[in-house]
Amino acid sequence: MLSQETKDIVKATAPVLAEHGLPIIKRFYIRLFEAHPELKNVFNMAHQEQGEQQTALARAVYAYAENIENPESLAAVLRNISNKHASLDVRPEHYPIVGEHLFGAIKDVLGDAATDEIIGAWAQAYQNLADVLIAMEKALREKSSEAAGGWTGWRPFIVKEKRPDSSVITSFVLEPADGQPVMNFEPGQYVSVAVDVPALKLRQIRQYSLSDMPNGRTYRISVKREDGDAARPPGYVSSLLDRHVEVGDEILIAAPYGTFHIDVDATTPIVLISGGVGLTPMVSMLKRAIQNPHRQVVFVHGARNSAVHAMRDRLKQTAATQPNFKALIYYDDPLPTDVEGEDYDRRGFIDLNGLKDEILLSEADYYICGPIPFMRLQHDALRRLGIDEARIHYEVFGPDLFAE
Repeated sequence: MLSQETKDIVKATAPVLAEHGLPIIKRFYIRLFEAHPELKNVFNMAHQEQGEQQTALARAVYAYAENIENPESLAAVLRNISNKHASLDVRPEHYPIVGEHLFGAIKDVLGDAATDEIIGAWAQAYQNLADVLIAMEKALREKSSEAAGGWTGWRPFIVKEKRPDSSVITSFVLEPADGQPVMNFEPGQYVSVAVDVPALKLRQIRQYSLSDMPNGRTYRISVKREDGDAARPPGYVSSLLDRHVEVGDEILIAAPYGTFHIDVDATTPIVLISGGVGLTPMVSMLKRAIQNPHRQVVFVHGARNSAVHAMRDRLKQTAATQPNFKALIYYDDPLPTDVEGEDYDRRGFIDLNGLKDEILLSEADYYICGPIPFMRLQHDALRRLGIDEARIHYEVFGPDLFAE
């Protein structure tokens, strides 16, 4: 337990660290990678190049300090972090390394203002947080290793099928190289994929939602190829998977993790709201939810047009055959051949206020997935419609910039 004196020092110095947060975190990563270049294999180097990881970590440090008197308020955040760490194979021995270079970076940036008393208080707070996360991650790994077909760390899988689902999204069916069963997962969870990226001369890890129901034999992921633009480079891993990984190739997979999933035993309605490739976890959720004929499911999806709309035929078929399911599709830039009322339902961007009659269902839970700006818009729209925060669920795969 942290002493009140330690908490007071952390709270009092948090604004100073927030003011210098970005320089501190930038310095932290420089120190970390100089001393331990092997850790570049764990971190997303694309986010490093774009500055997203640095910004997210700076915010996380400040959020922890703000809530140090009420750590229970961070429970949901810590569950998300521990799941991601377990999926990335973060181990207890990594925490002292991170702590050493974080506090070294604080000293480098703040100089004499970072007194031994301040560094000592923050070191205690960091160790307290590390102990909590290490225990949570240990429990997650034990659960995975004890499950039928489960494992920890990295397991080789073979690409059994590779199929384009749209002009930018490709699905991969993966089976374990050892021919043994795979563990089940909750609809909405993800796996981490580790591949060697020649352009970086590093292994890189990305997390992809499982886009089908559990079957005990294989997993399916659906990957959007990130082509990049003037502001962002092409995706290292998505481009490699799309253009170079073929049927028969081997990739490494971590066990399924993630807190973004439906309660499969509930009978209350669910509303799935997705943009672009964000529909992939929703397909798994949908398939599981409609197995209960008494559970109402509404799926609101936004895409540019039919060329990039993945799995649209499956959605149409499900809507035509399942009376408890309704799909509402928006295209903001339909092709000349796209027919309103057939290929899509409404033109433009998703407007939840205009869908009040369809989505305001008694005791419903709302699940959002897509680009961060999209999720922020839908989250805020739901709040304006009076939806309680506890009934809104979302997942961020990259650095969590959702909360400002």
